[in-house]
Amino acid sequence: MKRYSLFLAFSLCFLFSRAQVIKKVPISNSGCSVYTYCVFQFEKEYSEDSSLVYVSECVKDGVSYGVICVKLLQPADDLNRAEESLVNYLDYLRTSFKIIKSAGYGRGHRLNNNENTRGVLDYWEDNDKNKWKIKAWTEGKFIGVLYAYSAIELNETRVNVFLESFRFPGM
Repeated sequence: MKRYSLFLAFSLCFLFSRAQVIKKVPISNSGCSVYTYCVFQFEKEYSEDSSLVYVSECVKDGVSYGVICVKLLQPADDLNRAEESLVNYLDYLRTSFKIIKSAGYGRGHRLNNNENTRGVLDYWEDNDKNKWKIKAWTEGKFIGVLYAYSAIELNETRVNVFLESFRFPGM
């Protein structure tokens, strides 16, 4: 019995040490937050139109996770227009990240089934052969872009939890 208890204790310790802990972290003082597997250190920048941009990236188990949160200087009241701005921003990022292949934007996503949000999904490949999965969100006042990329196969379950974890202020 003693041996069985010791084996069970070691097994449980091993299982829990391998579990992925995900933590909710604020995106600086934006009011937005994200659930993440690793530590983000957000830098604050300004876009060409003077919108406030928070950026960070971290690496966990060979996968790079990134967050870009933009507080729009000129919010969009119309969600269709907001979604178009989101797509335009993703086009800009594709160039910045040197993306050479794209599956094409998948539209129609809603963050937590909230009809006041719009989301866009895409799969990319960069010139270093990294595979990317990105998901971008907007509610008209903010744009949140979450991405994961790696040269190794992405764990879809873990990546999806991260990509769906963006939270707008008050949501």
